[in-house]
Amino acid sequence: MSFRPVTVYLGLGSNMGDRRQNLERALELLSQRLQIGKASSIYDTEPVGSIDQPRFLNLVCQVYTGLAPEELLTLAKSIEVKLGREPGKPNSPRPIDIDILFYGDRVVKTRELVIPHPRLTERAFVLVPLAEIAPELVHPVSGKTVRELLEALTETRGVLKWRNTKEE
Repeated sequence: MSFRPVTVYLGLGSNMGDRRQNLERALELLSQRLQIGKASSIYDTEPVGSIDQPRFLNLVCQVYTGLAPEELLTLAKSIEVKLGREPGKPNSPRPIDIDILFYGDRVVKTRELVIPHPRLTERAFVLVPLAEIAPELVHPVSGKTVRELLEALTETRGVLKWRNTKEE
């Protein structure tokens, strides 16, 4: 039986400490267990939800894995904790956030995990970098491409390609 890894897209974000280094360290830790494919540019983005906090740096990466979705979630959460994120504080400032955006064309709905990510279609900070590396990727629920989802957004002004200047 031949093993075929699944193509997965992850969203990474950081708005505490050395944001760029946090993203790089997360990618490095992910690469120890997953094969990294494409990675988007880094984007400087406005916070969403609890807006009284620092701006984020965000990117999206493509990875290949044999891990089941739940195992991938466990890996992502363990990397978040290793890089200083305090669990159980949604929408608060954080050194790193790792979201599973897509897991192949699978749809997963459990108490712990929903794939595709339930809010990705309304988030420019996800769709802009995702469209950079996978514009023709099809959302398995809506049937729309990432490009079409991005074009449907009314607001993308808060998502700016990050210029690699000295951090903080």
